[in-house]
Amino acid sequence: MRILILGGTAFLSQEIARQAVAAGHNVTCLARGVSGEPPRGAEWARADRSAGPAAYSGLAGTWDAVIEIARDPALARDALGALAANARHWTFVSSCSAYADHSTPGAAEDAPLLPALARGTPSTPDNYGESKAAIEEATLEATNGAAHLCRAGLVSGPGDPTDRYGYWPGRFDRNPAPVLLPDIGVQPTQAIDVRDLAAWILRAAGQGTTGPLNAAGDPVPFADLIDACCEGSAANATTVTATEDWLVEQGVSYWSGPDSLPLWLPPRHEGFMARSNQAAKSAGMVLRPWQETLADTLADERARGLDRPRNAGLSPATEQRLVKLLQGG
Repeated sequence: MRILILGGTAFLSQEIARQAVAAGHNVTCLARGVSGEPPRGAEWARADRSAGPAAYSGLAGTWDAVIEIARDPALARDALGALAANARHWTFVSSCSAYADHSTPGAAEDAPLLPALARGTPSTPDNYGESKAAIEEATLEATNGAAHLCRAGLVSGPGDPTDRYGYWPGRFDRNPAPVLLPDIGVQPTQAIDVRDLAAWILRAAGQGTTGPLNAAGDPVPFADLIDACCEGSAANATTVTATEDWLVEQGVSYWSGPDSLPLWLPPRHEGFMARSNQAAKSAGMVLRPWQETLADTLADERARGLDRPRNAGLSPATEQRLVKLLQGG
């Protein structure tokens, strides 16, 4: 296939490009290069998408597949206007964050979406879901409904820059000091390995898959994930568990960001990491065992440095202070 990836230089888009090149496809990556370079073997169309339609002026011919990763509706609309007519298949990597409700475990693709972000409204992290919903709407309009809306869940695996999954195996391996856990026990976690997501996106493009599909992993109880992190670590760390109310009182953040506890979700998010992935699996999505993703993530954590600054999780100083406070010290 002749494939155009709008990106190709960071995490998921780079993994898509790497796998596409390895499979023998003719791959072009359109990107600025701020986050890195496309993999060896891919053609690099260096361009800044903020330039509008002019960013695509150097792209000629037709494409068997175009893969869009954007979160800004303005950028996505420009790309659709410039390229959709010359694309046999279009993939938009959307997000399960586009759904309006996260309280119902097992919800499928027919669940309502958030309102699309209004034109002219800047896309920000706070309206991420609305931005993705707006791009879905624009994509369906430009492709007459013939696009794959790949609603990705939490993406994990080697190279994840968010630290939302890797924090836990990395923390257990870092040192034997007590690990602070949220008291969420059997609540589900749901992550998809970046390598599996990239393979699914390429497979779906090759077979012409269209429509919305949840590209999410199989749910794994938080307690099982933590047990596996503990078993796989070299530090033999103990654990200390705190209630939700206590953590909130101490200013610990849910989910992500500085001084957070990753995978810990706020109230009314019981279905956020428990969405149905059956439709995508029936269409050909293949998932490796979650234990393999966890082991590879730990190896990547060790290679990148267990003590490095992180984008999610508790800092060592904050964790030590909270554990001491919780234990009455």
